[in-house]
Amino acid sequence: MIYEGKSLNVTLLPNGIAELVFDAHGSVNKFDRQTVSELDEATQAIKSQSDVKGVLVRSNKSTFIVGADITEFTGLFDMAEEEVLTWVAKTSQVFDRFEDLPFPTISAINGFALGGGCEMTLACDLRVADTTAAIGLPEVKLGLMPGFGGTVRLPRLIGADNALEWMTTGRDRKAAKALAEGAVDAVVAPEKLRDAALSMLQDAIDGKFGWEARRAQKKAPLKLNKNESMMSFSTAKAMVFAQAGKHYPAPHAMVDTVANASRLDRDGALALENQGFTKLAKSDAAKAQVGIFLADQLVKSKGKKQAKASTKDVKSTAVLGAGIMGGGIAYQSAVKGTPVIMKDINQGALDLGLNEAAKILGKGMSRGKVTPALMASTLNSIVPTLEYSAIKDVDLVIEAVVENPKVKGIVLKETEQHVADDAVICSNTSTISINQLAKSLDKPERFCGMHFFNPVHKMPLVEIIRGEKTTDATIATVVAATLKMGKTPIVVNDCPGFLVNRVLFPYFAGFSKLVMDGADFVAVDKVMEKIFGWPMGPAYLLDVVGMDTADHASSVMADGIPERMQKIDNDPVTLLYKSERLGQKNGKGFYNFSLDKRGRPAKVAADEAYALFAPHCADKRDFDADEIIARVMIPMANEAIRCLEEGIVGSAAEADMALLYGLGFPPFRGGVFRYIETMGLANFVALADKYADLGPIYQISDGVREMAASGKSYFSQSA
Repeated sequence: MIYEGKSLNVTLLPNGIAELVFDAHGSVNKFDRQTVSELDEATQAIKSQSDVKGVLVRSNKSTFIVGADITEFTGLFDMAEEEVLTWVAKTSQVFDRFEDLPFPTISAINGFALGGGCEMTLACDLRVADTTAAIGLPEVKLGLMPGFGGTVRLPRLIGADNALEWMTTGRDRKAAKALAEGAVDAVVAPEKLRDAALSMLQDAIDGKFGWEARRAQKKAPLKLNKNESMMSFSTAKAMVFAQAGKHYPAPHAMVDTVANASRLDRDGALALENQGFTKLAKSDAAKAQVGIFLADQLVKSKGKKQAKASTKDVKSTAVLGAGIMGGGIAYQSAVKGTPVIMKDINQGALDLGLNEAAKILGKGMSRGKVTPALMASTLNSIVPTLEYSAIKDVDLVIEAVVENPKVKGIVLKETEQHVADDAVICSNTSTISINQLAKSLDKPERFCGMHFFNPVHKMPLVEIIRGEKTTDATIATVVAATLKMGKTPIVVNDCPGFLVNRVLFPYFAGFSKLVMDGADFVAVDKVMEKIFGWPMGPAYLLDVVGMDTADHASSVMADGIPERMQKIDNDPVTLLYKSERLGQKNGKGFYNFSLDKRGRPAKVAADEAYALFAPHCADKRDFDADEIIARVMIPMANEAIRCLEEGIVGSAAEADMALLYGLGFPPFRGGVFRYIETMGLANFVALADKYADLGPIYQISDGVREMAASGKSYFSQSA
């Protein structure tokens, strides 16, 4: 044994090959600080052995190395900039020292080799992958860039254009594509991986491969003349700006770093990479995106733990109500392999539900993502019916009828009389109290909310709403079923609007007050989309939601939380609803919707909407972007804080993920709590106090005031 650590070990094989094996405690290999330190110690130990002729690097896990240990990043971001630069420089030099070993090296790649794992393979002279391998540099998804030499070695290995496409998108490559692009030298069956790597390494030792020339290429400037360099990097900059926009600095930094380093040798190029990584590590976008990753891990971990506690396997599902929503839910169940019965009271609705599923599948086929076999099996797994008798043996029922408590109550009561005693019953309500609906049932303990978002097949979130009498067993079953449907479950407690809609409607109220004070809704949308980063501004989002839906939901919220959410007199939303301007569903709302000359959807601000609002609003005036953002976001942030304080949601991390997955909260801001903390709690309190005279939705709770005064964090509480 040449070296033995906790995460890796090195043994000398009889032919003089040192075999460096990553084998950390736990299920996967990661580059945490300990592993990096051990790699450096192992490198020194190998170098000191006079009889070593080459090094094979492989993993003893089912996957190679999944990347850096991201849980260490939050501490990293808190360090001073100079300390971050020192850390990343020292770490990248560990990979340099491995690369500089005086004999050939090869990595045998199985499963994921991502981030630092990919950079480990790049530090080797040769790479062989098995057919399970997936190789890539996904740091951009965390608001970062590669920090262990990836921006230096990959462009010199596969060319700057290919390397920038890898790095700026963060997409990994399967083994065959990596081979075609030159990132690996061979692809073999998993059972042949080690032998193939040893054979290739022996050939290099014997002089059959010019490994020295390969290594020299990785350490030299890029082979681009002036024109090639200008064309390559200007094209890359334009593509990155078109795809990433201005809110995500990481892909822009990668292009600049590779461009500026193109005429430098390895050491000069690595110095620029170190600087670029450090700057990004201290950015708000990186903190937000790493926060999202960690919050997502928390949500997934909670979901898996809850699902594991389930004692009931959902083998069949029923959906009651076969409109757009019911059809979407039925599709989602069927496409993930759980047969579903779709029930309604009229054939037209059933046809609509089946057409919705067929339309989703048809679009997937046109894009090459759905096979004819999958389309057939999915549609065959959806059984339409007009009879309650068809649902008698299902394990899970999802009621998705009209958003009316009386209608839902009747349907739920009828449902309970026709299903098995152990069947779980859910309501896909967006705002109506689960405790109220539970009164319709003889067994409220087997009932909960299961709130899907529209369009179901695209929106990842499902809010699972626990009522007062809902059992843990019921929640576990529904969480397991949600995961089986390919969705992300977040469990919340019952209240008007639950979590997502409860925080959304104060945002809409802030918008309505702004319009009534003279703001142009088009200008508000532009600020909230282009500057804040929402996929849609509030007026556009209301048009998509539908004025009838929004007006009804705001009435439910007003009844449930009258102290803050009373309906506004002459609310623009209500004015549009009463004028039958329902938004996209009938082509007229804040905007008029049509098709342009090429048949693409188009929207223009509606003169009719301006005329409708004019008698009830102040004279038009311009508001600066900061005021627009404050006036719509403070109410949302305040209500999110109250949901956390009241125990509606379990943690700030879960709240952030719910808004990210349910509303499309801008990822570079990390969620509503991350947005508040990036601003600083004391600054948020001061900002909210500035607008407190606008009404209760702007007035902060005592809890956040106390947290700001004591310097506490919502994330240390929710860890």
